[in-house]
Amino acid sequence: MMKNIGKYILTGLVTMLPVILTLYLLYWLAVSAETLLGELIPQEIYFPGMGVAVALLAMFIVGMLMHTRPIRQIFLRGERIFYQLPVVKSIYAAFRDFMDYFSPGRKKDFEQVVTVTFGDTGMRLIGFVTQADDQLPEDFQRDYVMVYLPMSYMLGGYAVLVPRASVQPLNMSMEEAMRYVLTAGVTRLSTPV
Repeated sequence: MMKNIGKYILTGLVTMLPVILTLYLLYWLAVSAETLLGELIPQEIYFPGMGVAVALLAMFIVGMLMHTRPIRQIFLRGERIFYQLPVVKSIYAAFRDFMDYFSPGRKKDFEQVVTVTFGDTGMRLIGFVTQADDQLPEDFQRDYVMVYLPMSYMLGGYAVLVPRASVQPLNMSMEEAMRYVLTAGVTRLSTPV
């Protein structure tokens, strides 16, 4: 009896936790936008939800402006300042690289899911190609690829130069592979419909 109770509680936790965390993250983003931007709106015209609407409108306008050459150039000039400040450049560069991955115009080299074979052991790791031939140093351009190997249950991983002969493509989407690796293979490979 006690064994079944524990099993049911654990099943309930596993079922509810991803939903709760996702909803909480969305709630936190909406409340943060509402708090920060809602205070900037005069109280006479303010109504609940207007901060979120202003945040979405601001993102839309900035996104639209970034597709114009003069605004892009101004932004790049301003961005150079961040890359010259000692501590700020490390933090900004990391955030910028992470966000660039999600950019709609970015080339999707990172979406090539591969397995990497190490030595004669037959051991294979799942990774993602991050750099193609023309983007590597000259000594590695023909025979190597840069592969990111994420670590299970952690934020992090290893970027390794791997001989092209040790890499085999996998028929898996990047999202499926990342979810599979980060959970150490205990997740389902396809999302339920």
